[in-house]
Amino acid sequence: MIRAELVLEGGYLRSCHISGHAGAGPKGSDIVCAAVSVLARTAFIVLSKRKGIEINGGNPERGEFRMEVKSLDGEIKDFLAGVGAFLEEGLVSVSKDYPDFCIVNIEEEL
Repeated sequence: MIRAELVLEGGYLRSCHISGHAGAGPKGSDIVCAAVSVLARTAFIVLSKRKGIEINGGNPERGEFRMEVKSLDGEIKDFLAGVGAFLEEGLVSVSKDYPDFCIVNIEEEL
């Protein structure tokens, strides 16, 4: 089972933690793991290339992904909100299509 936790602060992505294995297919051919991996990696890469955003994290080991936005430029908030929405919608979509293999928890901080 994949467990994804997103923390949003005022609608802006602050952190993401994804752990586990879906078990929806053989290793290397699991569509659920592939979908979640692509979403997380794309969000991380896009954020890391944008000036004004400091991001920490990555894949410390197989089946584990962490990303934390350490600081951001005030002018970049709309971009950060957009990437967060992309990640949230993508993960929620995967969990709706494959509820036995992926759970998403979204925490809103004020």
